[in-house]
Amino acid sequence: MYKIIVIGGGHAGSEACLASARLGHKTLLVTGNIDLIASMPCNPSVGGPAKGIVVREIDALGGEMAKNADKTQIQMRLLNISKGPAVRALRAQSDKVLYSSTMKETILNQDNLDVKEAYVKHLYLEENQIKGIILESGEIIKSETVILTTGTYMEAKVLLGSDVRNEGPMKQKASNGLSEQLRSLGFKTTRLKTGTPPRVDTSTIDFSQTEIHEGDKVIRHFSFDKSRVYDVEKQWPCHLTYTSKETHDVIMNNLHKSSMYGGEVEGVGPRYCPSIEDKYVRFKDKPRHQIFLEPESTSLNETYVQGLSTSMPKDVQKKMIQSLPGLKQAKIIKYGYAIEYDAIDPRVLYPTLESKDYQNLYFGGQVNGTSGYEEAACQGLMASINAVMKLEDKEPLILKRNEAYIGVLIDDLVTKGVKDPYRLLTSRAEYRLLLRHDNADIRLREHGRRIGLLDDKVYREYKKKQQQIIEIKETLEIYDLYPNEKTNKRLNKLGTTDINNKTTLYKLLRRPEISIELFTEFLELDKYSEDALEQAEIDIKYEGYIKKAKKQAKKMLKMEDHRIPRDIDYNKIHNLALEAKEKLKQIKPLTIGQASRISGVNPADVSILVVYLKGKYNS
Repeated sequence: MYKIIVIGGGHAGSEACLASARLGHKTLLVTGNIDLIASMPCNPSVGGPAKGIVVREIDALGGEMAKNADKTQIQMRLLNISKGPAVRALRAQSDKVLYSSTMKETILNQDNLDVKEAYVKHLYLEENQIKGIILESGEIIKSETVILTTGTYMEAKVLLGSDVRNEGPMKQKASNGLSEQLRSLGFKTTRLKTGTPPRVDTSTIDFSQTEIHEGDKVIRHFSFDKSRVYDVEKQWPCHLTYTSKETHDVIMNNLHKSSMYGGEVEGVGPRYCPSIEDKYVRFKDKPRHQIFLEPESTSLNETYVQGLSTSMPKDVQKKMIQSLPGLKQAKIIKYGYAIEYDAIDPRVLYPTLESKDYQNLYFGGQVNGTSGYEEAACQGLMASINAVMKLEDKEPLILKRNEAYIGVLIDDLVTKGVKDPYRLLTSRAEYRLLLRHDNADIRLREHGRRIGLLDDKVYREYKKKQQQIIEIKETLEIYDLYPNEKTNKRLNKLGTTDINNKTTLYKLLRRPEISIELFTEFLELDKYSEDALEQAEIDIKYEGYIKKAKKQAKKMLKMEDHRIPRDIDYNKIHNLALEAKEKLKQIKPLTIGQASRISGVNPADVSILVVYLKGKYNS
């Protein structure tokens, strides 16, 4: 018998099965097509705003996505580099073929992990307890825990104009049976929609009519181990073009033929990644929209037309594509489509991603109403970690909103639920200055170590970086500069103004025109890693803002530490608003902090709840 069974081999399932196996528990991954493990049916990229930080957080905890992205990238860029550190994030253009095959190889070579190519029909229950799975063949496979990561496959339908097919992404068979059973068990399901754009023959694009976007000219990594070295001059470029008036006319003249506007679509689409026809309807004042042309793989002659997601019929898609500058003669290799699928209401889950009503049943990824590979991967990792912690009778790992974007994402899901596919954005995080690209390891490595996903070598490197940051700050604080002619000449050479009073390098670094690499005359910079120098500089330059954010987070943490007993009867709390009672009974928050974020629970209700807890439980 297996300890853990993971249903679905996408990005959530890949992280989930690897984590539990690496933590020593016999695991089975069941997936419909082994060759599509961690496939990229939509954009061939990893990272981006907020998402790139999530990938770093996955790595800091001991997950696989960052390492796989580094091994298989064909272009790397640090986004928002001219802006503040809170919004900087890494993005990789991935080789989609290599990304999937490399993750597949990692999974097939992992100890404690078996992979079975099959479809799951139902969950297997004994006396209303989850005890495994039932395959479409009728075979029962038992386990102590099940993690459901079905992505966009549950009752999936692909829509292209008026053509509707019962299948999942990439012409794969849909997963049928699980949705119906989940509803019979009391789970509320919802119908969501996403989509993908056409792919065109790269050799038929006239790139001279587009704007080139190349990778950064310095080596960058998602993973903190930085094991891969690559030639920055051999990165594959992306290109930018725009829709035209002709594109607009094609769309508006054929809007009734779109699956979305023709009545075929039932599901709710993503608010922050709409189809091109939806963009033109919602943003009529915009004369044009950006379209990025992205290479899909070094082994494919295919370009992904980012920004042109559509469910228009094939003939209309062809007209749309050929209306774009540079794509007049472009040949479509794969047509875009919309896809509908079932997802659960994630408010039925604890922050551990375990079902509140069925013990040892966990959910992760798009089945919880999210969009994106990165959001899926982090949920799969967290569901698996918490499943293992429960098996081992250890404290669960629930990341707080000031600790990680992963914490923000999961808290949003289980507290607020979703109305449309959830996409992680920097604006969703109240403490985004604390949740930076550069410090994900400082924030989360200790958790990874406690859980058991970090080996000694990785942990030593982390402690070394931590010590270097302390040493850099201490050195800068004790290095005094005196206001004399020699000092001011040196400062003028560095591009900054004179000093009139004694100061330290630490205080000097706060000046916006000063960067730490200018201190070669004062410091042995070669002693320290680039990461340590970067983080020390950010900590010093933004010290005031960081202290303020930490102070605000400390207030929030007091409410997070105030636990709510699971056996509480909200009906017995007098003066609690009726809506608040209903919402609290539905969500079953674990802390006062989580309760305060529930829509319909106002500050007065929270105060009444706190008073009741103090009286009833002396807490």
